[in-house]
Amino acid sequence: MEQPSNLLLKVSRRLFTNLDEQEKFIEALMNPQPFSPSILWCKQKPEVSPLAVETPTYWQPQFIDRLCLGEKPGQHPLHQQGYFYCLDFSSVFAASTLLAIPQPVSLVFDMCAAPGGKSIFAWKALQPDLLISNEVIGKRLGMLISNFKRCQISPSAVVNRDSSIFAEIPCSSNLVIVDAPCTGQSLLAKGEKAPGCFHPTAINKSANRQKRIIANSAKLVSPQGYLAYMTCTYSPEENEQVCEWFLERFPQFQAIEINDLAKYQSHLTKMHCYRMFPQDMLGAGAFTILFKNTNEHENEGKEVDLNTIASLYIYQNFKKSS
Repeated sequence: MEQPSNLLLKVSRRLFTNLDEQEKFIEALMNPQPFSPSILWCKQKPEVSPLAVETPTYWQPQFIDRLCLGEKPGQHPLHQQGYFYCLDFSSVFAASTLLAIPQPVSLVFDMCAAPGGKSIFAWKALQPDLLISNEVIGKRLGMLISNFKRCQISPSAVVNRDSSIFAEIPCSSNLVIVDAPCTGQSLLAKGEKAPGCFHPTAINKSANRQKRIIANSAKLVSPQGYLAYMTCTYSPEENEQVCEWFLERFPQFQAIEINDLAKYQSHLTKMHCYRMFPQDMLGAGAFTILFKNTNEHENEGKEVDLNTIASLYIYQNFKKSS
């Protein structure tokens, strides 16, 4: 039987003081088990589900179905017709903080959007006047645009620029989503490869990139607006420590308590942030936190020049969805 690497053992000891929890975490990564797939209904959900559905969790939104093991929703005709979007249940967990944001919401900006799951979740949950989804990696744009077209996500637009470009358009968005690029350690819990994901050099490089992206993203958030930060990795350096760094530099933001996720409160900090681990058996794992910009009058009366962003659109659909 393959033995866990020293780097995995080190991370497990940093995450858990309890030996049983360390062993369960390592087991979940070394011998991955299948997780139930889930779907997000983009169109009206049928009264009778065409797929076998698990009992919903108490924090799960109504437009999400967690399916029974063995279901293959991507092969169902309704998928191709754009009725639903397939996503990992860990992504549902990470995005569920958005349910705490009061409506109406004018503009949602997703900074690291491909393949589109968090954008579509925000679109469905908050029904913004406009959704703008950015993807800096060119080869990932195709899947993002394809998913938006198939699911008829509108009004929406897709852009392809570095986060620093949007930092020059301050205070424009009621919500900015940062599903940050990370070392992807949770891929192991899905039985996928993630070479070097526990190496300190990779973790530090990833954390530095995350800090740059979240700092640029914060400048886009309007007064009383929100910033949602999430990852699919376990390292504290990419999660709690990034958030602590962020709050030190942007003290006008505060972490929002999400009562429905209290059970998942990170034990590594007193800050309101939440973790799902693979040994919970719901999904491969995620970290999530929702910040609010407490400023009230900053740039009050200043017209947001959305035309500046509009000039960057590479895809748009402004037809109001039915």
